[in-house]
Amino acid sequence: MPRIAVIGAGITGVTTAYALVERGFDVTVFDRHRYPAMETSFANGGQLSASNAEVWNKMSTMIQGLRWMTKRDAPLLMNPKPSWHKYSWMAEFVGNIAHYKRNTMETVRLAVEAREYIFSVAEREGIDFDLERRGILHIYGNRGDFDKALKVNALLNEAGLDRHPVTRAEIPQIEPTLQGVYYAGFYTPSDATGDIHKFTRGLADALMRRQVQFHLESTVESIGSDSQGGHRITWHNAEHGGEPCSETMRADAVVICAGTASREIARSLGDRINIYPVKGYSITVYLDLPQSQNAAPTVSILDDAAKIVTSRLGQSRFRVAGTAEFNGFNRDIRHDRIEPLINWTRANFPAIETDRVVAWSGLRPMMPGMMPRVGPGRRPGIFYNTGHGHLGWTLSAATAQIVANAVSSAFPRAP
Repeated sequence: MPRIAVIGAGITGVTTAYALVERGFDVTVFDRHRYPAMETSFANGGQLSASNAEVWNKMSTMIQGLRWMTKRDAPLLMNPKPSWHKYSWMAEFVGNIAHYKRNTMETVRLAVEAREYIFSVAEREGIDFDLERRGILHIYGNRGDFDKALKVNALLNEAGLDRHPVTRAEIPQIEPTLQGVYYAGFYTPSDATGDIHKFTRGLADALMRRQVQFHLESTVESIGSDSQGGHRITWHNAEHGGEPCSETMRADAVVICAGTASREIARSLGDRINIYPVKGYSITVYLDLPQSQNAAPTVSILDDAAKIVTSRLGQSRFRVAGTAEFNGFNRDIRHDRIEPLINWTRANFPAIETDRVVAWSGLRPMMPGMMPRVGPGRRPGIFYNTGHGHLGWTLSAATAQIVANAVSSAFPRAP
């Protein structure tokens, strides 16, 4: 039975490992953290959102980003400090504007597929991840923004997504707790929300029950070739608080699912994957009082102008997330980036108590074309499933199937 190593135990790595196990492979997972799902899969916005599948590659995005550069609390913020990585990424981003329609439609297709995989796997493995299948409501504050969104909506409909306009009067019928006044919106009833961390940890537990080995607190140092045409993985092991040491393992193939670390791993393997770490923030509002629980929405909200998304995670948590920050590998949680999320919550849901709020930041692994890198690398037996950007939760279950099929094609003797 071929042995496959998966580098990374976030949502992408764990769904990839599961897809490989389902095809009969012997799988080992590596991650540098003590537990799975401790980076970008820890506290994202929670949306499984085909309705948010539009890629960002538009000239209007560039113009708006330049306007926002002087506002510290802007939805999109770029540190102007020179960086070859950042500016080369920006240049490729502009070059991908020509592929806007194609990439948006492909992202919609993947998102719809991924949702069904998530639902079926959760049911099969008994994973409780605070799933809410109540749809996503996009809201717009004025007619100009809504009219622009109509063009996007036509593209999403063309790709097969049921996302339809709703009037100002229909908005409170869909989500009665929303107190802000908005011009109009769009509603996607098939979209959903859930806790990415709980799902990933639950799926990792299911894999462990199937005897999949997880090397946690293990940093992969090198991936070299061996004399039998496979790969020798060397990692620095600090598991269980023991004495740090280096260990090695042979694998027939390696799948890189390492998020923002994938770029450097790919470089060591002769591949160029221009991932940039785009920082996002979230707050988790704890709904300790019945008043707050009744005042929080159960339908997921996406405020297009503020670039803010929400999800209800069970009875006692409300997640609010947003912003994009181009600031390298900086993980600092800045008050001026968190404050707009709190203020937005207070403005739209004033009866929610915000006395217990936990802030978080994560680095989204984003490709310039906004499409993940999925498939084989230059070297035989090297594969990638990485670069999902802000849609890792939405897309990973589908791209896991794609990369698992690629591995199966390379190893046809596997069941």
